[in-house]
Amino acid sequence: TGAVVSRTPSAHWEVVRIALPPELSRYVVEKGSITVDGVSLTVSALGDDWCEVSLIPTTLGLTTLGSAAPGTPVNLEVDVIAKYVERLLAERDG
Repeated sequence: TGAVVSRTPSAHWEVVRIALPPELSRYVVEKGSITVDGVSLTVSALGDDWCEVSLIPTTLGLTTLGSAAPGTPVNLEVDVIAKYVERLLAERDG
């Protein structure tokens, strides 16, 4: 799990920053996918321990993410391809 860190509204979408636990952060890349509370989203920005997603009005209105205030815990799932790559590299090296 992670947690909503901040929300920044704009004219056409809202940017939501989410804290990433260290064991997941290595699997997240900018422009890659992350699932937050069951909603598959594109990572719009990335830091060492956080990522940001940009939510359009439809996502804001039809999912729990529309009302998730800073501090709200969220379930996270990372892109499975990253896990496959990690496993293949480990098998090659080990």
